[in-house]
This record gives sequence, structure tokens and C-alpha cells, in this order.
Amino acid sequence: MSFDSVLRSVAATGASIVLCAVSMWAQPAARKPGPVIGKAPRYINPLPIEASSGDGSPQGVNLGDVTVVKSRDLYYFFGTGGGAWVSKNLLDWKYQAVEVRGGRLPVAPHVVEYNGAFYMSGNDAPLYKAPAILGPYEVLGPWKNEKGEPWTGVSNGKSWKGAFDVDIYIDDDNKPYLYFPGRSTDGIYVAPLDSKDLTRFAAAPKHLFGFQSEHVWERWGENNEYLYTAWIEGPWVFKRNGIYYLEYSASGTQWMSYASGVYTSRSPLGPFTYSPRNPLLRKTTGIVTGPGHGCVVKGPDGNWWVFYTIVMSNPPGGRRLGMDPVGFDAQGNMYVRAVTETPQWAPGVVANPVRDGDSGSIPLTVNKMRAMNQHGSASSQRPGRDAAYAVDGTNGAWWEPAEEDKQPSITVDLGSITEFEDPQYFSVDSSRIEFGTGPRGGFGPRAAAPALVTGSPAFRYRIETSKDGKTFDTILDKTNNSVTRYTEFDELPPTVCRYVRLTITDWPHVGATPLGVLEFTVFGRAVENAKR
Repeated sequence: MSFDSVLRSVAATGASIVLCAVSMWAQPAARKPGPVIGKAPRYINPLPIEASSGDGSPQGVNLGDVTVVKSRDLYYFFGTGGGAWVSKNLLDWKYQAVEVRGGRLPVAPHVVEYNGAFYMSGNDAPLYKAPAILGPYEVLGPWKNEKGEPWTGVSNGKSWKGAFDVDIYIDDDNKPYLYFPGRSTDGIYVAPLDSKDLTRFAAAPKHLFGFQSEHVWERWGENNEYLYTAWIEGPWVFKRNGIYYLEYSASGTQWMSYASGVYTSRSPLGPFTYSPRNPLLRKTTGIVTGPGHGCVVKGPDGNWWVFYTIVMSNPPGGRRLGMDPVGFDAQGNMYVRAVTETPQWAPGVVANPVRDGDSGSIPLTVNKMRAMNQHGSASSQRPGRDAAYAVDGTNGAWWEPAEEDKQPSITVDLGSITEFEDPQYFSVDSSRIEFGTGPRGGFGPRAAAPALVTGSPAFRYRIETSKDGKTFDTILDKTNNSVTRYTEFDELPPTVCRYVRLTITDWPHVGATPLGVLEFTVFGRAVENAKR
């Protein structure tokens, strides 16, 4: 029935027909059943990426400055602190070595495909070229300005030279552009590249934007307290519906206030306009903090996903990687619903991951070792490294069991309340464990010699549950785990319980560094009307 027909019916028979018609139109459309926990895949931040070492040493663990490139049907990510990792689905990443001849994999590596070849550069690095995305890369030449001279610049009256956080963007018309930051508050530049020689600018660089103190999140400092200081870096450009999006980061990777923003333009050369929805990514508390310097890529599900560096509060210099879905409002403004640290539906599970990506599981263990009436315990703990730090909801402190404790365990009472109430029961469905990497976090000066690694090549453990704290059942057994990951995420069979126990049966013994558990988080939901 058309709208005009309804109006004619109103005139002829009265409002009751209108109410019937409206009632007919108001019937909600049948909704498809949603994904089921335990059957549909999920991901969590920090991403549980396997180490590049394979022997248990924390190499390729503390990653940052991530570039994700799609080539054919595979995704490759490159980052500071490692080589390349390969995935078909943005969920399962497998380490692959990158061959670089006459040089090394640079800090903040950027890789792009152009005219059938692959190009790579990074901080203080020349431009490399390879026939395949994993190499072998060979030096193509140093960066040169439009005059053919070595690339140099001036920021705040001081000169600099060499590449820094470069982003090579290839437009729809196959024209290449180089986006790069100056230094400090200088901001972001762009230069068209010579299509016959990508090491050379085709024209003088154009300044796009710089630090604006009124953008409080850009200011330097843990609380953005520096009024006139910032470090603008990490440009990444992509195009959607005729709009160029330029993501960038501030205020510096040493701060948990590190964050990301975006400018937009109708031309790769600008002018660029500051987004009204900035900052794009910012989170200063919890497990996932300091989301900056990353990239945006279209996933296999057709949605856009942002990858970012996570700045850890412990260890100093420690960094890991995260990802979340990206949305666009009616005006084309890019936004991210949240920087997540709970289980989310993996790419492809839901049609609109920005709106429906949260699986609904919440942390159940946070601070349960501090509860006044708690009945949790640990097999051992070193002075100042209490077991309670493993469930405090941050990475700033950690649990260290005693050296002689060969199979340390921690038991968390999820349901303890007070003496006046019955205990609460929960259905647990997943867990995340973050293991410490040592005092440097893998981002400081390299040790004179690699530490000797003994024990298993991976963290091996089991998780048990109980309703009464006396009889425990194993719901996850990874005592034969052989993949080195310093963040572990496991789906658990949904189990109603009050107590959860983690027992670590073996682990990589890296030199004299003791075992450290930064965080053990169990996720799930409360059980309604559960009785003792």
C-alpha cells in the first residue's frame, strides 16, 4: 500500500485504518540470530601474535609503528621490532622472515606495491626495492629532493636529514606520493614522487598541517600538560568515496597519552581539514593504552580496520599491537567506537563490527585478589610482586612467583562478596594472559649477547574452574603448547563457576629474568538467580 493510498483511506474510513496500517508498518523485521560465543571467532587486544624467535626469547614481541599491506589474497604487517607476519583473515598471523640485502629491516618500516614491485623504507633508511613482498630487498638509493640533492629539512629552526615515519601512497591514477613528518611540532608534509625514480621528489614538499595547541590531545605529556610542545608523526593515507583520510599521531610514543587523529581532503595535496571527531583513538588507562602510529586497511569482510601501536606502562619501552573496526558517519567523518580490550567478534563475523563488534564478555577477575572477603590465593609470590598485581587491570605491576616454585598457580575467587550475601556465580568463556618480557621490553639498546633460553619454547599452562573451591575441573589444557606468544588469548568452553585457577607448568627461562605475569583476565558474564 502506497502512502497516498493510506491518506485516501483515512478520508474514507477514519483513523482506525491508519492505526492498522501503521501497526503493519511498525512490525520489526525478523533479525538473524547473532553469533554464538564458542562457535564464532573472536579477537582481543593486545593481539596475541607469535614471537619471531620461536625459542621462547622475546623477539618480535614488542612491536610498534605497524604497516599492513594487502597483496593478492593475503595481508602482511610490518612493524618496528620484527619482520613480517602474514594472515588471510586479520585474525591468525604467522611470522615470516624478510630478506634485506645490503641493509636491515628499518625502524618504522613502510612497504608499498607499485608497478609490480615492492618498495620499503623507514627511519634513517634508504629506499629498498624487491620483486616480492618478503624480499629480497636491495638498496635502490637514498632519498633526494626535487633538485636531486640529499633530502633534508628544517623544523623549528633546526635542520634534520633522512627519512622518518614515511608513508608512500599510490593514488587511483597510479601517481605516487610521499607523506612524512617534520620534527617536533612541525607536522606533516607531502611530496609527489618521480614515477620513474621513487627515490626522488617530483616537486618541492608541501606543508599540510602542524601542531595546534587548541587540540589538547596533541600536546606533549602524560596529561597533555605541555602547552607548546608536541611530536606529530606517523602519517597514513587512504582513500574512500573520493575523500583522502590522513591519519597521524601525537604526543609521543613515550606517553600513554599517545593518540591518533585524522585530517581529510579532496586532493592528495590538500588542503586538509581537521576532523570534528578527533581524536580518533585515545585511551590512557587499563590494559590497552597509548593507541598511536598505525594504519587503516580494508579487511576481507569489506569493512575498514585500524591497526595501532599500544604503549605499555610496563616494561619501559614495551609496545604491542591492537586493532579495531572503523566507521564513517553520514558526513564521511571517520570514527572508532572504542579502543577495545575485551573479546570482540573477528572480521567477517558481523556485518557492522563498529556497531555490533562487542561480544558482550566482560572482565571478571579484575581486583578480585584485593576484595575484603576474597578467598583467592597464589602458590607463591616474591616481595613487591604480589599475585594481586596479576589481576589489577593494568600492565604497570606484575606477579612474580618464587624462583623455586616450578609450577606456580593463582586462584581467583570470582564470586566472593560479603558475609551477608550469597556468592555470585559466573559463566566464564575466555581468558587473556600477558607475560612479561623483561626489564627493557625489547625496545632499548640491544644486549651485548642474546640471553640463554632454557625451559619450553612457549608458555605452557592449564585453566581450571570450581564451584566450591575444593574440586577443580580442567577446562583448558595447553601444557603442550609449542608456539611462543607473550600474549595468549583462549576461548574457554562456557562454564558456570565461582573459582578460576591458572597453573603455569613450564615457560621460557630467558637468562636470569624471572617469570612475570602482567595480567591474567578471565572474561564472561554473571549468572542470574544462581544459588549457593
